[in-house]
Amino acid sequence: MGIKVVTTEEMRQIENTADASGVTFAQMMENAGRSVAEAVDAWIGAKDARVLVLVGPGNNGGDGLVAARYLADMGAAVHLYIWKREIKEDKNWELACAKNLPVTWLAEDRDLTALRQLVVQSDIIVDALLGTGNVRPIKGELELLLQTVRHTLAERRRPRDASLCAPAEGNPKVAMPVVVAVDVPTGLNSDTGALDPVALPADLTVTMAAVKRGHILSPGVRAVGKLVVADIGIPATLSDHIRMEMATPAMVAALLPERPADAHKGTFGKALIVAGSVNYTGAPQLAAHAAVRAGTGLVTLALPQAIHPIVAAHLVEATYLLLPHDMGVLAPDAVRVLAERVGDYDAVLIGPGLTQEKPAAEFLQELLGGAPATGRRRVGFLHREEPEPGEAGITLPPLVVDADGLNLLAKIEQWWRRLPASSILTPHPGEMARLIGCETKDVVADRIGCAVEMAARWGHVVLLKGAYTLVADPEGRVVVLPFANPALATAAATFWRARSSPCGRRDCLPSRRQ
Repeated sequence: MGIKVVTTEEMRQIENTADASGVTFAQMMENAGRSVAEAVDAWIGAKDARVLVLVGPGNNGGDGLVAARYLADMGAAVHLYIWKREIKEDKNWELACAKNLPVTWLAEDRDLTALRQLVVQSDIIVDALLGTGNVRPIKGELELLLQTVRHTLAERRRPRDASLCAPAEGNPKVAMPVVVAVDVPTGLNSDTGALDPVALPADLTVTMAAVKRGHILSPGVRAVGKLVVADIGIPATLSDHIRMEMATPAMVAALLPERPADAHKGTFGKALIVAGSVNYTGAPQLAAHAAVRAGTGLVTLALPQAIHPIVAAHLVEATYLLLPHDMGVLAPDAVRVLAERVGDYDAVLIGPGLTQEKPAAEFLQELLGGAPATGRRRVGFLHREEPEPGEAGITLPPLVVDADGLNLLAKIEQWWRRLPASSILTPHPGEMARLIGCETKDVVADRIGCAVEMAARWGHVVLLKGAYTLVADPEGRVVVLPFANPALATAAATFWRARSSPCGRRDCLPSRRQ
């Protein structure tokens, strides 16, 4: 069973159903608090750690009290700081008090001196102030509390001048209390990803049963840190109806073909990459590197003949199909050359580095069955059940359209009707906005809704890039790729993805080696 991505209301309904079926809210809270403590211990180590637990009202504060108890049992020195909480008939409060944990109430710490001192002394800060239900701006006492914690943390984490005896080593490590959020960081809207100005960013977020949409949407993703999904005892079948989930290693492994010992390159398929121009010689190289690293048996680059020497000098794994060009940009005549060879391939990628110049636009228009620029008979890829008289339809393998291929598609009326069914479109938000005919900010404001709606409308798979890339199919299923890494915020991102260590560790990325 995969890891689901839910709205606040969906999570509430799942919890209510679980409670009605015998997994009580009290059991879920106990499991949640224990999971927070276990995640802290596994990631940082609880024994002998000085832990400050910030406790609020409601279930989130209850989870924090349970976590405090388990952390104390693990050998941590735990201090409770209570923003506000009704403790009458609060079993978890009674159990925490039975551990003789020191407690400070905000009501008794009006100048917040004790809070500052506790933050300075702590190794770990557990944020159990507000959970998924809060959507209002943070004001009053909680605003002051969070501002105090943020400012004190910033001071502790501020780099100090190092001795010049070894300047190459940089600044010495600064003691940094780790912030652990219970379910969501306080100030993060769990549905929209909106962040309150005083939100407390976490280094580790332990969320309960399912990922919340706010964890994967900007700007909230900046405040989540490492995300851990805790099992709190809810039966997996209760979330079967949820159509959105995170990609997991098991899910991806199940999609990959087996690689038997007696395999040969033909076993793993042939990919054709139509890419490149005189100004963008790196794009075809990066795409081909990625295809090879992904395990493709044979990769062929179909590119303008003029750039072949440049690309081939840096890429030894690929074969080549040299195409007619107009000053280094693919020309419409290239369609005839592709038509003779495309049937030999199992998949086609079109777009990286093609440019948006007129010859490239005419090439793609004719390739997809549009009117030839010079009045010649059509030879492009037509996807009607019965081609019109005089048209030569060609069966196109599964198709991926990327980069300039998308920008050129946006200029073709009803372009989605010209692609094979369930083609894969891989836009970033700017390219998505051009395909839709809206502003980039509108796409960013509703990434999930945009991907789902357009996949259904166009009848194609939409892979909307960004932190936590979304993959939406026409039937409404969405899979979220669990990666948000600034190392990919560069034109060389594909190169680093292709060259990164197969171990999958984030610290294998080049930006972490420096």
